[in-house]
Amino acid sequence: MKILWVKAGKLIPVNTGGRIRSYNLLRHLTTRHQVTLLSYYIGQQDAAYDAELCRQLPGAIALAIPRSGDSIGAQVLDYLPQLASRAPYAVTKFTAPEVQGILHRCMEEGQFDVAVCDFLAASLNFPQELPIPTVLFQHNCESLLWRRQAQFESNWLKRIAFKLEAAKMSSYEPTALRRFHHIIAVSEEDRREMMRFTEGSRISVVPTGVDLRLYQGHEEGNAEPPVVVFTGSMDWEANIDGVEYFCREVWPLVQAKQPHARFRIVGRDPHPRVRKLACDSVEVTGTVPSVVKHLREAIALVVPLRIGGGTRLKIYEAMAMGKAVVSTSVGAEGLDVHDGRDILLGDDAETFANGLIRLLGDGQLRQALGTAAARTAAQYDWPTIADRFAGVLERVTARHAAARETLAVGAPISS
Repeated sequence: MKILWVKAGKLIPVNTGGRIRSYNLLRHLTTRHQVTLLSYYIGQQDAAYDAELCRQLPGAIALAIPRSGDSIGAQVLDYLPQLASRAPYAVTKFTAPEVQGILHRCMEEGQFDVAVCDFLAASLNFPQELPIPTVLFQHNCESLLWRRQAQFESNWLKRIAFKLEAAKMSSYEPTALRRFHHIIAVSEEDRREMMRFTEGSRISVVPTGVDLRLYQGHEEGNAEPPVVVFTGSMDWEANIDGVEYFCREVWPLVQAKQPHARFRIVGRDPHPRVRKLACDSVEVTGTVPSVVKHLREAIALVVPLRIGGGTRLKIYEAMAMGKAVVSTSVGAEGLDVHDGRDILLGDDAETFANGLIRLLGDGQLRQALGTAAARTAAQYDWPTIADRFAGVLERVTARHAAARETLAVGAPISS
């Protein structure tokens, strides 16, 4: 297949859940198919990024979309004119005539068998009438994600903005889903949520994967005192809210029973709210070259998320290394995990804390949970997941070709 893959924002460095998922799929799809990635990003041209992208994914197209800047003031000035738009800002900010022009030419000239719109953010750049089979790759059910963010936001001004964005997304997302020929979701939960907007036959599930070569089984966490770890992009609201909730409501309960334990927050660009959490028992690392070292040292991974959609790659990464995991149901949503067998789940502070206290004090439980977790994660190696993704694209392309052939046969013969 000749695949056109369109992604808003940079793909490298591969340091967020969405980037990890897209990068690994692209990396494995290119071994069997001809894939052209269009990666367009807001800001001035980044020659180093452009060169590295083309080195890792030959044939990729990198395109800079100049804007006024990344400061808070510049973002506000960019946001205000979009208030009257019916489409959410999360989509309009990534819509650009330059991208629309490239897509129109590529799709009209018949260079590709199928196109992939990676995330809803890029969707308005695609022509209203899609000339080739086009699949929307939905890493999250966006309207659900924005509703959850509005629900848990403590800042009143941001809460108003999130509620407005959630309302716009709830109106825009159903229309967008119906416009594309097919949708790929990352979990059955997301598929069920999207089935409120379109027929279930138009949505396939391709689960999250894990790089088993990178995240291999390791021995028991070797840090002293024992370390509990959270990993994730620390400028993302769901993660900020999660670690704040954990430190405020869960960690004091754990410390009362296990005062020697330490909590380590590992992830890039920690928000000031995250940095404020640092204390004698809580470490905030900031950006790290790799989370592998920190997972290796960890006695357990915690995922105390209350906001989110899609699936959390961090859980499969820790499980692949044989690490015990404690999560909320939202944090583990959409993953093939089983409470009490390969993970512990807790949706209130006391249940979450009790699960972690049990793990800290019971080496046999940690080993049993970690062993089962590694068996579960082993089923989701990225090459297997990429084959499933390609299978969906092939079926969509075949159906589109069959439909066109039927129309051609049934069309009247012109004189």
